[in-house]
Amino acid sequence: MKTIILSIFFSFALTAGFAQSEKEVKIKTSAICEMCKERLERNLGLSKGVKEANLNLDDKVMTIKYNPKKTDLASIKSIITNTGYDADEAPADQKSHDKLPACCRKTAAPHSDGKH
Repeated sequence: MKTIILSIFFSFALTAGFAQSEKEVKIKTSAICEMCKERLERNLGLSKGVKEANLNLDDKVMTIKYNPKKTDLASIKSIITNTGYDADEAPADQKSHDKLPACCRKTAAPHSDGKH
């Protein structure tokens, strides 16, 4: 019986430890369409320490779950700006922005028809 109780306790302790090691942040972007969403989610997903990245196109807010032992907010924002998009108050890297398809640049009209 002691073994079962100890096993349950350690399982709970390990699970609680993993949950505490994950953080979530929301960052406002200049993304416009599904192509922007796919590009940002892919680039963030390939980054060390990022566990999940999801862009809500309705409000242009990117929700990122990450391991703070492997990355930080500044690095995450840098990935977004180096992909060519604004990240909260940090402006997009101009060269990266200029390489985006014309329909994904800040000056493009909002669209969601997937025809670009």
